[in-house]
Amino acid sequence: MISAVVFDAFGTIVRIGQRMNPYRELIREGRRQGIALTPKSANIAMTTNLSFDDLASSLDISMTLSKREELHRRLEIELSSIEPYPDAVEAISLLNEAGIKTGVCSNLASPYGPKVREIFPHMDGYTFSYEVGAPKPDPGIYRSICSAMNVEPGHYFGDALGRVLMIGDSQRCDRDGPRAVGITGFYLDRTGRGQIHDLVQFAQGVISSNRPEP
Repeated sequence: MISAVVFDAFGTIVRIGQRMNPYRELIREGRRQGIALTPKSANIAMTTNLSFDDLASSLDISMTLSKREELHRRLEIELSSIEPYPDAVEAISLLNEAGIKTGVCSNLASPYGPKVREIFPHMDGYTFSYEVGAPKPDPGIYRSICSAMNVEPGHYFGDALGRVLMIGDSQRCDRDGPRAVGITGFYLDRTGRGQIHDLVQFAQGVISSNRPEP
């Protein structure tokens, strides 16, 4: 019995309508200043609960007033353009009506988490990398979302505790990573070339698999 479905956020249940890449531009600004920023430095944005300005300070990136205003404007435009995928809204509604818990587990910088919660306010749990200090595919983030939803992964053979599934647009983070902790992961390919390309299709399959055989 499947008891819960965990969704990735961006590229899976929400999308950015107008990409402004404020964090990428911040890193570029740091490199223009001669700061030796590595991919690990850039990853700090997703693993620390810092405001945009505090992140810049922690990386020793200085900004003029005009540059700060520009980057804040980029961030606000990007945040305000975030919208749900229609199939995600329908799929989550179908799962909830069927008594299946739903949650979100995603690698995010701190300004994006509240927006995801605002768009999907009635999920059973949320876990974001900046809150737990660990990005996918770290096993800890998957355990955290299961704890937030009060479900237990790893029960594949009709155990009363049920099974937990996850779906997202990263094979590494949403299909393969969750399997390390007993969550069955699936890859969402919105190009239409993959096995699963629509969340309604996926939700209907989950609900159907929970029905008793005649």
